[in-house]
Amino acid sequence: MTTIVPTSEEDPFLAVVQFTSQLAWADAGPEAAEPEISRLCREAEESIVAGKRLELASLMVTSAELVSSKMSEKDLECTYTIICSLVKNANSPEDVLETVKAISSKVVQQPNDKASLRLKILFNLYNLLDHPYARFQVYMKSLTLAVEGKVTEYVVPSFKKIDNFLKEWNVDTKDQRELFLAIANVLRENKSLVKESLNFLTKYLATFSNEDAQVLGEAKEEAVRAVIEFVKASSIFQCDLLDLPAVAQLEKDAKYAPVYQLLKIFLTQRLNAYSEFKAANSECLQSCGLVDEDCVTKMRLLSLVDLASHESGKIPYTSIKDTLQVKEEEVELWIVKAITAKLIDCKMDQMNQVVIDNIGNVISTIESNKVTEEGSQSSSSAAPLQGLSVR
Repeated sequence: MTTIVPTSEEDPFLAVVQFTSQLAWADAGPEAAEPEISRLCREAEESIVAGKRLELASLMVTSAELVSSKMSEKDLECTYTIICSLVKNANSPEDVLETVKAISSKVVQQPNDKASLRLKILFNLYNLLDHPYARFQVYMKSLTLAVEGKVTEYVVPSFKKIDNFLKEWNVDTKDQRELFLAIANVLRENKSLVKESLNFLTKYLATFSNEDAQVLGEAKEEAVRAVIEFVKASSIFQCDLLDLPAVAQLEKDAKYAPVYQLLKIFLTQRLNAYSEFKAANSECLQSCGLVDEDCVTKMRLLSLVDLASHESGKIPYTSIKDTLQVKEEEVELWIVKAITAKLIDCKMDQMNQVVIDNIGNVISTIESNKVTEEGSQSSSSAAPLQGLSVR
């Protein structure tokens, strides 16, 4: 296969065009191929002489993508290394943005062809850039590619740096929304990162806090999604969703009012309230994809925590039995489940049939389960691809 060997400052670009055009016309025969190859090389040379970097970038990425499936990974990476270097010689910040857009939009068009390498190409392009907003645009493209190309494990580690990235990019609220939602969608692909996904979805919804009703409406579907994710999550027992206007709007919504009611039950009430809700809203549970058995399990644990926080340190087994709607012999099982989930800190006095709990620890453990920013992004064990990192 042809090897790209640059011999002067401008030759690398011509070499890429010649290499890709030869590959594209390889089966056409010399009579048909040579005029086309010459035409493309002439166009590239004219763009170089005229300093039309954007036109050159468009020509090169279009040519490269036409034959990318025929290239080895090494040749594709080499090709894009040369193409991406165009951003270093752009005439203005506007040219940088347009060139980045031309390159990155083509890189993500074929996510099923060498996806991890394409992600590496985007991250290498990111690291070439000094323009903050251009970096943001490339990062957003990388998130799209990660989901569509099913290589999300390579971008998840970068989420730990999002706060620093936001300071660098200095993007407006609209762009922050787009970012937080894109990250939440990436994390949703991994069932072990439910808490992190809900964290970024909450960040997304929080950006609507100062908006009017019309703009709030844009967040309605994602607000419903956040409620459902919280209710489904077996390891999340507290969240800040009730405090958000984007979620509060559901309370008076003709379609989604039951969803808001369900969230309020899970955060502020006990199992009996859920049982009443289920009897009146079975279709809501079904349409949300919620399993009654799972909801009951979570509500029993939450009810036990609520019971512990309102008692004076001693909870009779009979109170637990009635509140959790379980048999007498199942009481200790649910106490153990709550202890295992680190929801309560207590001792069982089997002789007197009471639970002696540490009220301070009950409060602190439920607080520790809140979906907060601190530490929520550091649990991923995904290792970045060699050479694939954002600096």
